[in-house]
Amino acid sequence: MLHSRIEGEGGKPLIIIHGFMGMGDNWKTLGLKYVEKGYEVHAVDMRNHGKSFHSDEFTYEAMVQDLVDYIRGNSLGVVDMIGHSMGGKAAMLFAMLHPELLDKLVVADIGPQYYPPHHQDILAGLNAVDFTTKPSRNDVEEIMTQHIPDFGTRQFLMKSLYWVEPGQLGFRFNLPVFNAQVENIGHALPEGIVYNKPTLFLRGDKSKYIREQDLALIATHFPNYEIKDITNSGHWVHAENPAEFLEYTLGFLLK
Repeated sequence: MLHSRIEGEGGKPLIIIHGFMGMGDNWKTLGLKYVEKGYEVHAVDMRNHGKSFHSDEFTYEAMVQDLVDYIRGNSLGVVDMIGHSMGGKAAMLFAMLHPELLDKLVVADIGPQYYPPHHQDILAGLNAVDFTTKPSRNDVEEIMTQHIPDFGTRQFLMKSLYWVEPGQLGFRFNLPVFNAQVENIGHALPEGIVYNKPTLFLRGDKSKYIREQDLALIATHFPNYEIKDITNSGHWVHAENPAEFLEYTLGFLLK
């Protein structure tokens, strides 16, 4: 079963799903804000991420089944769900295939369409790190900087760096599987499947992940959708403008 960080107790379950190369801990601060509003928050680590299990199978269908197993294994009943990027696409497919387990859905800066591979520089930076040389944390960041100049992106990735044992660092995520199957992250959702319950799409006003021409496709899958722009933010909408993200999500979830 997926590893998770659970905050709060007894409220309506809210499952939060991180993006590619992230983990549930990325959502700790926002998660506590939802607890304050009465939710029991389950910030999960998806397969091949964080403290969850590693697997050679890395598809959205497998991720959906993991979520089903988690919800049923924890007797959560019907849940609300927030998913960002990869987590948003997993959440969309979950909603389409298992609407009986879901009430309200929030999708952060991702659409149901196909996305071409665009993580090449990040993967190059991660693969450039040779952990057999026992690098320090500073060494790892210096190596990554040669391929990943953006400080925020590096800090996001560094959160998955941990001490495997004294003196030996490693990444928590399953980099070999990401190298082999990164194309799966961009797959479009299957045609002809509809989720009719309320769905909120949030997009960064500086992001290009959800364009105006993508809204027609969103409407075919999620006819009961609304969309809002998060100001002064790119793809990491929840991290770049958490106050506005919280305002819009709570306004949607609690109404």
